[in-house]
Amino acid sequence: MAGSNLLTLLDDITTLLDDIATMSKVATKKTAGVLGDDLALNAQQVTGVTADRELPVVWAVAKGSFLNKAILVPAALLISVWLPWLITPLLMIGGLFLCFEGAEKIFLSHHAEATEGAENLDLAEYEKQKVKGAIRTDFILSAEIIVITLGTVAGATLMNQALVLSVIAIIMTIGVYGLVAGIVKLDDAGLYLLNQSKLSASKFKELLGKALLAAAPRLMQFLAFAGTVAMFLVGGGILVHAIELLHHTQVDVTHYAQSVAGSTGEILAPLVFDGLLGIGAGLVIVIAHVAYTKFFKTNN
Repeated sequence: MAGSNLLTLLDDITTLLDDIATMSKVATKKTAGVLGDDLALNAQQVTGVTADRELPVVWAVAKGSFLNKAILVPAALLISVWLPWLITPLLMIGGLFLCFEGAEKIFLSHHAEATEGAENLDLAEYEKQKVKGAIRTDFILSAEIIVITLGTVAGATLMNQALVLSVIAIIMTIGVYGLVAGIVKLDDAGLYLLNQSKLSASKFKELLGKALLAAAPRLMQFLAFAGTVAMFLVGGGILVHAIELLHHTQVDVTHYAQSVAGSTGEILAPLVFDGLLGIGAGLVIVIAHVAYTKFFKTNN
């Protein structure tokens, strides 16, 4: 009897793990786009940090990301049970914040950089602000990943939902920050290969080392650009999916683009729509923020 009960328990566990694996695969596919944005944004956050502090900064942000998900996973489960209507407004607030951050980088960065250049820059404080900003951005992207995953497993039991969310949270965090760590150390890998080529007289190592050294700064520049674009795309995308009128407008624009440019228009139209919406929303918030700040200073 005991043996039979044990086999039944093992069979139940196997079935549960199989269900979790299947749901996790589906959720991973649906969150892959956000994962790409998350990678670009977090790689961007490390730009400007000295070489010897790159990995410590990545590790600090990764720890913050794990903490974010440790908060978000139980919070999402509780909200989905008790306050499901609250998920969309919270996501919209996060999306608007991403749009604001992107617009702030474009429209206010030059003035900020000029001000910083005139002062002695505290590198420790600069690094602290970088980490803080990256963790804040990660929180919003993690929230979207968690919500998308939650929607994928909405029909499952609460236990299965919790397990799938936990699996996705861990895999996404390790994957993103493992890749970020590798990207920021490409130049060190190139330098190492060059030094090794001198010792072993290997032409392949020399060429590969030079290629990595040449590619590393260009890749970081691209990721910095891609990270800003991702803020608008993710922020605009959240607004589109949250507001029915915007969603219908995007569908109409996509259908028109498809009729004009075929599959290319079908692919590009939603991205352009989300991006322009994100830029517009971010610009409005930046203008309101600047106006409020000037008004507040004038009255004080």
